[in-house]
Amino acid sequence: MQPDLQGLEISPGELRHLSGVDPTEVFRPTILHNAKERWSFFLQECLLSLALTPIIIGLLHVFVILPLIGGSLPVTLITLVLVPIIVIAARWFLLQRNSPVALCCLLDEVDRYNAVIKAIHINDQLEAAGTTEMSLSDRQKVIEALTLTREDLLKALRAERILRDNKNFLVGNPELLATNLRTLQTLQVHDRASEYGRLLNEALQIATGVQEEMAKLQNKR
Repeated sequence: MQPDLQGLEISPGELRHLSGVDPTEVFRPTILHNAKERWSFFLQECLLSLALTPIIIGLLHVFVILPLIGGSLPVTLITLVLVPIIVIAARWFLLQRNSPVALCCLLDEVDRYNAVIKAIHINDQLEAAGTTEMSLSDRQKVIEALTLTREDLLKALRAERILRDNKNFLVGNPELLATNLRTLQTLQVHDRASEYGRLLNEALQIATGVQEEMAKLQNKR
């Protein structure tokens, strides 16, 4: 990866530090649009439920059912039915509690942002192999746009976390909700139909989405 791309990507560890939650524990409705991610999510939840169910049933049987009721087959059967349902319901509740709408939208924008960086890296590899030729000035404009977009994404993630923890803090710190969208809109490439033109437009769309989420956060103050 080229030196100017290194450090631009937003890693899961950085997301965890900024948002205060594990990104993998945030349920985003957009994952249901992707068949692979959808099945992976459901499989993960089913495996977790299957792993927790026998542990909970065993504890209930030893510490509650046997001391209070004794060996009762009907109670055991009812427990076998109810515990998986309770586990799934509790898991769903925790996912919803840890998945604010604003955070989900910002994480989706981060995924789009990281995808643009990977696309540039692929273009660099193709250019190095001599299979394509790109404008260096256009590439630099996209890198500049991504740098500004990264600043906005990090700022939005911090603001979203602050709003979750202290809704009144943003009232006295409006600079936390400022974005670089106007600066991004001034960036132009020589050929908008080129790959870098498409990537610059993608960066602008991401920045616009971030600004919309920042505006929503501002309205929640």
